[in-house]
Amino acid sequence: MSVAEAHSVDMAEVLIYAYELGDMINQSAEVSDYLYWKERVAANAGIQELVRKLERKKELFEETQRFGHFHPNYHEALGEVAKVEAELEQFEEVVRFKAAEKTLDDLLHSMSETIAYSVSDSIKVPGNDPLPSGGGCGSGGKCSCG
Repeated sequence: MSVAEAHSVDMAEVLIYAYELGDMINQSAEVSDYLYWKERVAANAGIQELVRKLERKKELFEETQRFGHFHPNYHEALGEVAKVEAELEQFEEVVRFKAAEKTLDDLLHSMSETIAYSVSDSIKVPGNDPLPSGGGCGSGGKCSCG
């Protein structure tokens, strides 16, 4: 058996394990909870109307973002987006869906870290924070350079 054949067999085995892992994740309580609340959000006509309203408000806000704070309607458009988001947060389905989404996202991120660090401690794994506080070298944030 050549080196290329041995490598191909290993990659095939890795892919099989990856699909098995994907199946296990899809059968998890976290995915089940996420899909349940996603379905409940989709089935609620009041929520869907607010989602459409939010999309329209976000489009208007994006138009003002080209000029930022200097646009005369920037703060008004931002306030309208926040108002509709607050209306959405009044629905239990939305709150529970967001919580289930975060739980699933945290699980997937944790698994990504485990896989990456099992290969090497020096592999960089992107952070899971949607609003990172530091940008790395040169931005005043944390960095592993040096």
